[in-house]
Amino acid sequence: MPGNNYCPSPTTPRTRLERLLRDRELRKSSRVSTPSEEIGDTLSEADFFSQDSILSCQLSDEQQDFEGLLEGSPPQDVRPRKQRLLVVANRLPVSATRMADDAWHLEISVGGLVSALLGVKEFDARWIGWAGVHVPDESGQKALTEALAKKRCIPVFLDEDTVHQYYNGYCNNVLWPLFHYLGLPQEDRLSTTRSFQSQFDAYKRANHMFADVVNEHYEEGDVVWCHDYHLMFLPKCLKEHNSKMKVGWFLHTPFPSSEIHRMLPSRSDLLRSVLAADLVGFHTYDYARHFVSACTRILGLEGTPEGVEDQGRLTRVAAFPIGIDSDRFIRALELPKVKESMKDLKERFAGRKLMLGVDRLDMIKGIPQKILAFEAFLEENPQWREKVVLLQIAVPTRTDVPEYQKLTSQVHEIVGRINGKFGTLTSVPIHHLDRSLDFTALCALYAVTDVALVTSLRDGMNLVSYEFVACQAAKKGVLILSEFAGAAQSLGAGALLVNPWNISDVATSIRYALNMSEDEREKRFHHNFMHVTTHTSQEWAATFVSELNDTVVEAQLRTRQVLPVLPIDTAVSRYTCSHNRLLILGFNGSLTEPVDSSGRRGGQIRELEPRLNPELKEPLKKLCGDEKTTVIVLSGSDRSVLDNNFEEFNMWLAAENGMFLRLTSGDWMTTMPENLNMDWVDSVKHVFEYFTERTPRSHFELRETSLVWNYKYAGKQPFSLSP
Repeated sequence: MPGNNYCPSPTTPRTRLERLLRDRELRKSSRVSTPSEEIGDTLSEADFFSQDSILSCQLSDEQQDFEGLLEGSPPQDVRPRKQRLLVVANRLPVSATRMADDAWHLEISVGGLVSALLGVKEFDARWIGWAGVHVPDESGQKALTEALAKKRCIPVFLDEDTVHQYYNGYCNNVLWPLFHYLGLPQEDRLSTTRSFQSQFDAYKRANHMFADVVNEHYEEGDVVWCHDYHLMFLPKCLKEHNSKMKVGWFLHTPFPSSEIHRMLPSRSDLLRSVLAADLVGFHTYDYARHFVSACTRILGLEGTPEGVEDQGRLTRVAAFPIGIDSDRFIRALELPKVKESMKDLKERFAGRKLMLGVDRLDMIKGIPQKILAFEAFLEENPQWREKVVLLQIAVPTRTDVPEYQKLTSQVHEIVGRINGKFGTLTSVPIHHLDRSLDFTALCALYAVTDVALVTSLRDGMNLVSYEFVACQAAKKGVLILSEFAGAAQSLGAGALLVNPWNISDVATSIRYALNMSEDEREKRFHHNFMHVTTHTSQEWAATFVSELNDTVVEAQLRTRQVLPVLPIDTAVSRYTCSHNRLLILGFNGSLTEPVDSSGRRGGQIRELEPRLNPELKEPLKKLCGDEKTTVIVLSGSDRSVLDNNFEEFNMWLAAENGMFLRLTSGDWMTTMPENLNMDWVDSVKHVFEYFTERTPRSHFELRETSLVWNYKYAGKQPFSLSP
């Protein structure tokens, strides 16, 4: 993957790396701090950009700062923005409520992406997305559009059927489970959202509607930043309308292994649509590597250290780990309200170690596994039973879905059983809350926690771990983090990494965390705190947009080095005027029957026995019948293959890449020197047999003058074999 300021690659030009680092330092020095008298509350990102910050939403002074950003009133010491940034996401960062036919109440939803773009001062950000409400009448749409325009937001109006099949169907019922390794839904679960194809049609239709709004408001030089799995089809729609548009796409969830992604019926369409973007970003290098692997294995394209190449066009693929606005959490700890909450919590849990879990109540968060591990810890360590308490915040989500209702019941049952088993008249080991906390309460809770427990079964990043670290400057608590969360790639060195499926391993890590020495806790915390405070959400956004601009410039330079397209009119004109023409034609792939690049439908068998495309027989006869034209078919195939396909034509044949020649009316002649022989074949033949047996869908052929090993249809990822 290409380098950036998070992990520079040795292939990255020195001057480019220096510029990225310099820009990063300039952004740090020019960062404008927001007022700290009152810190506003924030909203969970789960519904908007697939993040994991669990906070609530109330308007306050800081949110007015966010609103100022949306309304285009930057601080006086910020330079005028030179470039517009169109941020396109499924949902706008605004909640809309209809008060009357032509009146709307708007509430800013402060979240990770809004926070990230607040710190990017050099761009004029505008949001494009669905407002989350159905507005069937034109007067209502007009009124909402005018109200949102004041917040620098542009709505996309989706009808209820499209939302049902696009958002509830394809996005939440197909893509989201697949990207989190939960597999595709069975037919009985598709009854309410029809078939895969109808959902995908609605998905494409919705993406086209987003594209229409972007095209309507796009101005030359704008940067278009598309977000998440809801809009995988959007880059292609935009590029088809304007190939010069700067388009970036970022995925906020994991991207699964190619073995998982290949189950998706629309796998190729989505991959090619994303590849239309100039820059494709992921949270971790694992996700980026999976994406490149899917493109090579499913589409048959070439993966490079820079990204994916398709017929000379390179789509850059890179990792951009998102962060949080760490300063906001650090400043919040100085607020009187937070200090008061911290004091109350310390008194409430005096004499007991506090463990904390903050998650959406979701299948991927591993809440049952976390609670079962805590139960195992209590069973194995009876001396801790009255000295530790687990406080689990489980924010309800998708409460109308049967699977989530079942999960809620399961968690409640486990918590009740453990509290009944280990609880006393005055205390219980687990405090479970089915609700969210406001920002100040959450910060106070983070600050007094001794051990934070994140046991996600699969998570794009999980910013709860970042928020916990940001609030731990005084306590220096321990972070137990699932190795399946994207944050493990960034915070793994300072956290205790666990496999949440291994209950005993998690229980052991809990014991180790509670007994960890002060010196080790401080060293681990220092590592994570430095990362959280330097790799912020603002830095993430600025780096991505900077990389996107660089990528477009480099693509333009690369295009100038590509050989120009053959001028057909000029070639035809000169061909017509000439009197002595020589046409050298390849056979395999040029004159043969079409073969699927992925090798399906007998493609490999067709290549083993190549045949002339019937549609080309008549054009070839006309060319061969022209006295002014000499036709040569050059092939790596042996003589018998060319004889079987071209015996009826008046042309020259060159078999085995020119080792044998003949005019179809004459005999074969060889160009191989007399002193050369094939004695060497016996000494290497067993090597080809060895690798053919161990490389699925490969084969080798022994020809008269060569030995050919064909691995075209084998997997394209590098591998190693030991003899």
